[in-house]
Amino acid sequence: MGADLRPLAIAVMGPTASGKTATAIALARQLGGEIVSVDSALVYRGLDIGSAKPDAAERAQAPHHLLDLRDPWQTYSAAEFAVDAARAVADILARGRMPILAGGTGLYFRALLQGLSPMPPADPDTRARIGEEAAARGWGALHAELARVDPVAAARIHATDPQRIQRALEVYRLSGTPISEWQKLPGVDRLPVRTLKLVLAPRERSTLHQRIEARFDAMLGQGLLDEVRALRALPQMAAVAAPLDLPAIRAVGYRQAWEFLDGQGSARQFRDRGIQATRQLAKR
Repeated sequence: MGADLRPLAIAVMGPTASGKTATAIALARQLGGEIVSVDSALVYRGLDIGSAKPDAAERAQAPHHLLDLRDPWQTYSAAEFAVDAARAVADILARGRMPILAGGTGLYFRALLQGLSPMPPADPDTRARIGEEAAARGWGALHAELARVDPVAAARIHATDPQRIQRALEVYRLSGTPISEWQKLPGVDRLPVRTLKLVLAPRERSTLHQRIEARFDAMLGQGLLDEVRALRALPQMAAVAAPLDLPAIRAVGYRQAWEFLDGQGSARQFRDRGIQATRQLAKR
């Protein structure tokens, strides 16, 4: 077998608060690289503090891509990410620089490195009908419907995850085949690069828990609640019937802050819920 002549990219992976941003910037500076974000929260404008989005000083140290692509009332799929990321990587390589893929969204990494299953594309009419059904019956009822037609997918998808419920039902209604069966097929359109994977994780989980707690407290000190208040004040957000169903607001920290500002629990309970949710995310 001949040598693999594909260009090289570096993937910096790991749980939240593991140091991915600092590592990616250091690698980009040492290797002449540019950073492609692989994080589902960083694509949203206005989600800065709670997502630990690289700030102006960090962005000045190395070019960053795929930040601030959508408004928080919009959605953004893994398929859209794969297209945007492939374009960003191609542009970086064309400039003779090193792509540094950095983030913690496993679905996005799988879409890039393994390719997406060749399932039916999104259909606006079908999605609209499912949304109307959800408004009338509730997402719990649609999750129960999914459990009947695709129990494997329903077991993986939480009943409070409308985006994934909608997609699974959409695929089944368009094709007659459960999305779990589509996902068993080999991926297509993988990123045409060799990838050196760097996985960051503290040796002791207690160390990661301490970092998560310290970072969440730092976010509170930086104004996380004011950031969420600003999101709530946007007219487009006020027009959303169920803002907690939006992918942006389901992001860890934002959901708990939104619920607190809705009057759920004390400030201490909000902090504890935010830290616990972040720790749960870090287990994935």
